[in-house]
Amino acid sequence: MAKEYDGRGLRVGRVLARASSYTRHFVTYKSGKLTISGILNVPKGNGPFPALVLAHGYIDPAIYTNGRGMMREQDYLARRGYVVLHTDYRNHAASDNDPKSDRQLRLGYTEDVINAVLAIKKSPLPYLDGERVGLVGRSLGGGVLYNVLVAAPRLVDAAVAFAPVSSLTGENFNQFTRQDGAIAQQIIRAHGAPEDNPEFWREASPRPFFDRVTEPVLIHHGTADDTCPPRWSRATLKALQAAGADAQLVTYDGEAHAFGPQWPRSMQRTVAFLKEHLRAS
Repeated sequence: MAKEYDGRGLRVGRVLARASSYTRHFVTYKSGKLTISGILNVPKGNGPFPALVLAHGYIDPAIYTNGRGMMREQDYLARRGYVVLHTDYRNHAASDNDPKSDRQLRLGYTEDVINAVLAIKKSPLPYLDGERVGLVGRSLGGGVLYNVLVAAPRLVDAAVAFAPVSSLTGENFNQFTRQDGAIAQQIIRAHGAPEDNPEFWREASPRPFFDRVTEPVLIHHGTADDTCPPRWSRATLKALQAAGADAQLVTYDGEAHAFGPQWPRSMQRTVAFLKEHLRAS
């Protein structure tokens, strides 16, 4: 929250694919001293188009490839008139390496998403409407989304989280990282375990700072999600609303973490929500 951000230098590179209603490009932008890669889906037409930054869920960086996460969402949203910037995060694909990322609880991903938004806002590209920018995050990316909202209030106009992780960082550590011996020990040596250093883990969590959230938030969660328990989103919603945030949670009976039959319905709701909050002034 104390850090100053200077996302910039959005560079649109080679064409990766052409669809009927949009073109897919390889892109890079600056996040602090690092160069971060990603993809940019640009709708056909004159624009300017509202923009969305997508924050993907966990994929092992060793197998991750450029633009690999949230492929369905990338396509769906671009076909509905949004410029979509899907960030690869540091240590992924062609992005620069940050050797301290795991030990620092991957908070660098939050920096990379904030700087992606700023790179859009500062870009002179005529098809980008830097005054209308939203954020969409999935799973781990949902946790990144929460971090962005508390670290950089008023950065975006609206935020949508799909099957997000907990808004308490200690719960995520215990669920996903504690079993990974080498990384878990690095983190514990640096910061202490959640039960041994609760103050650190509280301050490394977005939930205690939800009073800083200024954007409307929509959360989607399946009731059969055994990766990110739906109780996490219920607790996050309660905390957001208690802090005065405009937040809503939609649950989907029987849907697992990845979303299946009800995914189209969740996307229809997402687009309706974004249309409401990313309107031209």
